[in-house]
Amino acid sequence: MPDVQALTGAALAHIKADEFMPDEERGHAESAVREDESEALAYLVDPTDLVVGIPGVELAQASWSSEPVEYDPESMEWDLDEEDGEFDEEPDNA
Repeated sequence: MPDVQALTGAALAHIKADEFMPDEERGHAESAVREDESEALAYLVDPTDLVVGIPGVELAQASWSSEPVEYDPESMEWDLDEEDGEFDEEPDNA
């Protein structure tokens, strides 16, 4: 089970440490993070960090949504080796 309190706490700490965030926005951000863990995640993930190392890519705009889901380790949906709906196949060395 995920630790929602740790996620929320990390997001609140991140918001508190942001010296450039206006007080009005800070209050709104803290409220949103306390109400919804997907908001907490959004405050911890910087979209720029996701593309900064890709040559020729500059982030113009980013948005996303998220929602809690039940994790089922047996489900094919959680196969981390899956890419774009296709599974890597082992080479046939026979």
